[in-house]
Amino acid sequence: MHGGGRRRRQAARDGRHKGCRTSLYTIPVKSSRPLPLVLDLSGPIVWSTCDGGASHDTLECNNMDCMRAHRFHPPNCQHTGYGMPDAHNPYRCKCTAHPHNPVSGDTASGDMTRVTLSANATDGRNPLGPVSFTAVTSCALDSLLAGLPVGAVGVAGLARSGLAFPAQVSRTQGVANSFALCLPSGQGNGVAIFGGGPLFAANGRSITELLGSRTPLRKHGESPGYYISASRGIAVDGARVPLDSYAPLTIGFSTTIPYAELRHDVYRPLINAFDQAMERQGAITTGARVPSPAAAPFELCYNSSRLSPTRFGYFVPTVELMLEGGRNWTVFGINSMAQVNRATACFAFVEMKAGDKSWYGGVAAPAVVLGGFQMQQNLLMFDEEKQTLGFTGQLTGRGLSCGHSILRCPRNLVLQVQMLWSCAWISNFLAST
Repeated sequence: MHGGGRRRRQAARDGRHKGCRTSLYTIPVKSSRPLPLVLDLSGPIVWSTCDGGASHDTLECNNMDCMRAHRFHPPNCQHTGYGMPDAHNPYRCKCTAHPHNPVSGDTASGDMTRVTLSANATDGRNPLGPVSFTAVTSCALDSLLAGLPVGAVGVAGLARSGLAFPAQVSRTQGVANSFALCLPSGQGNGVAIFGGGPLFAANGRSITELLGSRTPLRKHGESPGYYISASRGIAVDGARVPLDSYAPLTIGFSTTIPYAELRHDVYRPLINAFDQAMERQGAITTGARVPSPAAAPFELCYNSSRLSPTRFGYFVPTVELMLEGGRNWTVFGINSMAQVNRATACFAFVEMKAGDKSWYGGVAAPAVVLGGFQMQQNLLMFDEEKQTLGFTGQLTGRGLSCGHSILRCPRNLVLQVQMLWSCAWISNFLAST
């Protein structure tokens, strides 16, 4: 069933291509070999290439984990049963899953098997070394890696499903089914913490307190991803953006797209509001607007020498997602302006391309999907048990960072998050325009 999505060039895996580098995020779990896995907030399973075709045990079709693996299906993969006859025993049905590459859009079939994974643990004050646990994963062919960064061997699904990485850690380790994610920026490292909290900075400061009040997690169609509601809309510098409808906006999260994507009915009003706010507050001077570089997918770009730097990035209008429950997700310049070259910074929000509604169970795409750039240096706590999202807001302005400050977290598995490079998203985005 390989190739159901749009194809990407295999060359896109070469992260050395400077013209279209975009960031993806990996965690370094280990099995019998290192397994750098790309993080996917919408991925319902964990999958990787199996060890060079070596033999492995395969789950039977009537196994509960096999049924969990078939709870969510990629849109380009029809449900055709739980498996197929075992080549070594025709009376046995072996379970097959459908691993999905979120970057290339490809889907394949692969055996569901059990592997022993290891990750680092902490007692809340000191690292305790690696902890091993049995996980259910899907095998995949090497060809399914197209578009992923060089060195990555699969995907760690983090979604709201029974076989996602957080749920498996919860069951095997007896910890809460929740995880904190803090994506790095630049060349630094981030952190993924599985098992809840409380969380503390290296200096003893409570990170949990910075999470503030929680926002309810919502479902969106049949997608296993994470969604919240901007029940009060979007504002730019405190002024509400005029939209065709003032119905609540569904906001999604993605670690496999670099920049926020907005539906057309939301994108155009936001672009206009931001551009007008830049002129009103005098953040730019005459001639500061420049054409977007050819390789960039952005509409609003500026001569960065005309923008004033602050500890929260360039001094530009803030974008506020006004959420259900009263909190705002505030995007400062550090997460709204992408430095595309030494002289140019662009407003890092792009228009969503028309997609297949089957991704969301036939319902419309969410109004906004926040990409990795908008989440960098902001610790997010996804709590599936309480069905809530907590977030700290931008840490850099508080003198903290994802890379070295969030170290203490009782009874948790802690994994370093690294940013690697891929060209596939930009190449595909430009090809579809």
